Amino acid sequence: MRGRVPRDVWFIAFIGALIYSLWQVGLLDPSRLGRFANLVPFIVQMIPPDVSLVPLILEATYETVLMAFTGTVIGGFLSLPLAMLSSRLLFPKHVTVPFRTLLAVIRTVPSLLWALIFVIIIGLGPPAGVMAISFYTVGYLGKLFYESFDSVSKEVLEGVGAVGASQLQLLRFAIVPETANYIISQLLFIFEYNVRASSIIGLVGAGGIGYLILALAQSLRYDGLLMCILVILAFVMGMDAISSKIRARFLR
Repeated sequence: MRGRVPRDVWFIAFIGALIYSLWQVGLLDPSRLGRFANLVPFIVQMIPPDVSLVPLILEATYETVLMAFTGTVIGGFLSLPLAMLSSRLLFPKHVTVPFRTLLAVIRTVPSLLWALIFVIIIGLGPPAGVMAISFYTVGYLGKLFYESFDSVSKEVLEGVGAVGASQLQLLRFAIVPETANYIISQLLFIFEYNVRASSIIGLVGAGGIGYLILALAQSLRYDGLLMCILVILAFVMGMDAISSKIRARFLR
């Protein structure tokens, strides 16, 4: 076809862009590549893991899970009305646009930055972490929920609306039943994600196991750092298995 760019040209352009990007970020700099030799002594200092820290790590992990659960529940509840107000099947454009913009702004800020903001506002500790997770969850789930609401069949809405149902009744008797499985699935996913995020936001003082990881790294306790990683890995794998069973049981 005339004017069509050959695939080889696109492939060469992609490879060129990749090499340029690697060079710009320093991954092709020989002086930087030589520093990867530090990986071996780093691993040596991590082995064997310090099992004496397991009780402290489990306590921090417990706090992390509580933060993730609380933030997910709060964010999930808040995202539903915001998603409803953002749905074009329920409200006109002059209503949905401001709320979609609000969700986009909330979603743009990563959970780590939210944690830093709330640490500055309300101080160190789990409350800042819970608020950070809640805000990120609202932005994430709000978008997914209003997109799922908008995908509901118009025939279903017309059938419920034909009996004089209000907007709230449309949501309760038509939209929520049609999207319930998707909502539950996304809540499970964001909870899994928030557990991982809670492990990171502690690095800025928002509580959880991240705060312990930061303390161990700063004190060069790499054997304790490895123990943290192993506990987090075991917990996340267990949580993924439980989540899969819940999906298989309720989301057939």
